[in-house]
Amino acid sequence: MSKDRRTPVVPLEAGAGPENPPCPACGEPLFGWIDARPGLAGPVSRCESCGLGAVGGPRSAEAALRELDRLAVAGRLRIVNRGGLSASIGGAGWAGLEPGARYLFTVEAVRRLVARRDQVVKNVRWSPGAGIATIWQTLLNSATFGHNVAVGSSVRAEKAWQRRIDWLTVAVLAIPAFLVALPLELVGAALRRSSAVSLDLELL
Repeated sequence: MSKDRRTPVVPLEAGAGPENPPCPACGEPLFGWIDARPGLAGPVSRCESCGLGAVGGPRSAEAALRELDRLAVAGRLRIVNRGGLSASIGGAGWAGLEPGARYLFTVEAVRRLVARRDQVVKNVRWSPGAGIATIWQTLLNSATFGHNVAVGSSVRAEKAWQRRIDWLTVAVLAIPAFLVALPLELVGAALRRSSAVSLDLELL
């Protein structure tokens, strides 16, 4: 008689504890993702359920909603998608890790958060310009000392010679990186993992 060798499924709740506080969007534990880096408010955690990223602490649904509201333009939310292909490729070099960011949103995390105030996500649209720029800058970040040098919201390299090399790198690699970024973002959009999206919200 054969034995059942299937690996037991461990629920996410089993990881809850002081080092893994609850996600402000869905309540599941947050797990470590990226160590503290220059320009960030602290280490970055992520939720394995809804995908929300949280930078430093403390964390609350109310604070996440306030930051989400600051991303609204003409009644539409525009987010750099932590669930996008560029975030998976970039890791700590992902262009969405901008100075001052406290929450890194996904479409699912937005759905969970806005449901707290009786809203639903009505439409999700790919933002091609922002998406291509995000994955383009993410690719450049892999070759520079600083972070997000090309888009202006950079964490500058510490030394002057490093900053000079960063600008030279951007000048040399800008076009090749774009030629790689464009098809990658098209693939991400086809897989519903685009790097930037806009969302329309509606009251229930």
